[in-house]
Amino acid sequence: MPSTSKASRFFERADQREYLLCQAINRSVRFRPVLGYFSTVSRLGDGWFWYALILSLPLLEPAAGPGLALLMAITGLTCTITYKLLKRWLIRERPFISFPSINCGTPPLDRYSFPSGHTLHAVCFQVMLLAELPGLALYILPFTLSVAASRVVLGLHYPTDVIAGALIGGTIGYLSVHQLLGAAKAIITG
Repeated sequence: MPSTSKASRFFERADQREYLLCQAINRSVRFRPVLGYFSTVSRLGDGWFWYALILSLPLLEPAAGPGLALLMAITGLTCTITYKLLKRWLIRERPFISFPSINCGTPPLDRYSFPSGHTLHAVCFQVMLLAELPGLALYILPFTLSVAASRVVLGLHYPTDVIAGALIGGTIGYLSVHQLLGAAKAIITG
């Protein structure tokens, strides 16, 4: 397990560097409207918003929607496996666990924080939408940005967790659209 101990030492140093920024951002949860907004966004980012979008794509865009919906579902599973494996391997405690002065704004779905799975999924789907349905992607962008921000505001992630989630998710989304979309469309059209 040498890589895990190296990762742990790296994250301990990074946590100390990011602590003050996390604490400053997290103070905004003292305001009920901020807490309410970001808690709601976080809950929707658990998957509910994305499930609804994937199910509605064939209705919203009869030509491109079915293939994209299938690909988003498959890619979403890939994202889930990716972030769960990384979290189990890298083991970074959440900010509110490591620093009691950071308030947990909503219960987390799991224990570890690196990378942000919410951000990973949101950016992945945003990139996929941008490639195939740019008009719709612009309407979804504020939600994607709010999901990413919610992770730090609610004390669940460090900024580097969110950045890593965005980079990994963006890469998975890009590769999925550019490598697999044709196959998904072929399956749909039969």
